[in-house]
Amino acid sequence: MPGGLSIHVVDASRGVVAAWMRVEVHRLDTSRTLVAGGIVSAKGLVEEPAFAKRLATGQYEADFHVGAYFRAVGVALPAVPFLDIVTYRFGIADPEQHCHLAMKVTPWGFSCFRGGA
Repeated sequence: MPGGLSIHVVDASRGVVAAWMRVEVHRLDTSRTLVAGGIVSAKGLVEEPAFAKRLATGQYEADFHVGAYFRAVGVALPAVPFLDIVTYRFGIADPEQHCHLAMKVTPWGFSCFRGGA
């Protein structure tokens, strides 16, 4: 798949995909502009068509709505959660290359990396 972005999110604390978590991707330029947004599917992927579009060279941020997700699935969190919206900044150097962001998350920590999908 040339160009574009794919995102896969796993809830490592419960051993399941993070279905229904909201994810947004913003381009950082002179402002922070929303490029794509969507919900993690039952497959663990954000399957919105906007994510398949080629991204221009530059800096981006992916926002993972972790606190809202854990509350929605019934995980007890304090009034002020340790993680609420996790923002991961990444760069696109070659718009022809596909970029796959893989995230593993718990209410207390996360790991996000470029995978090979």
